[in-house]
Amino acid sequence: MAQAKTLTARELRKVLSNLPVNRYRVRNRLMLLLTHWAGMRVGEVAALRVSDVRAADGTVKPEIQLDAAQTKGKHARTVFLNDRLRKEISAYLKTIPVCGPDRPLFMTQKRSGFTANVLCQTLNGLYKHVGMNGATSHSGRRSFITTLASKGIGVRVLASLAGHRSIATTQAYIDVNDNMKRAAVELV
Repeated sequence: MAQAKTLTARELRKVLSNLPVNRYRVRNRLMLLLTHWAGMRVGEVAALRVSDVRAADGTVKPEIQLDAAQTKGKHARTVFLNDRLRKEISAYLKTIPVCGPDRPLFMTQKRSGFTANVLCQTLNGLYKHVGMNGATSHSGRRSFITTLASKGIGVRVLASLAGHRSIATTQAYIDVNDNMKRAAVELV
């Protein structure tokens, strides 16, 4: 089975700029960005609650503490958020009604929280809408890991960020491309 397409920054911008213009645009943008800019799994994104991202004082937390029930391997982990992603979360929180901290962060049009399967279908539909062949709900995670690897981040750090217990798993995510090869030979 072929791996999900790894998107370049340009391809991600194309997807983001061509999201359907509807009342779910900001929500869909953030769900997509959590996979691309934080390397989160679809199931982890679907399991997020408002309290996972919003502090008691109303600010966006710099890290998301996922408990074991929210992760694939049933191992709690920390997801680090960069400033750009924190701004996106803040913008999204302004679009949702004031609600309790245990409310799902993302609601479907039927006013229930997403399941991993429904979120997977939603993200796949966003890629399909733009004509991004080969892109799936796993593309964001692969792109996150590959982008960081191309910038010289070590595989142990990548494994920790991805929540992998084995660096071999992380290495399988890294998509080697010509730009990475060009940069490597320039080091000689």
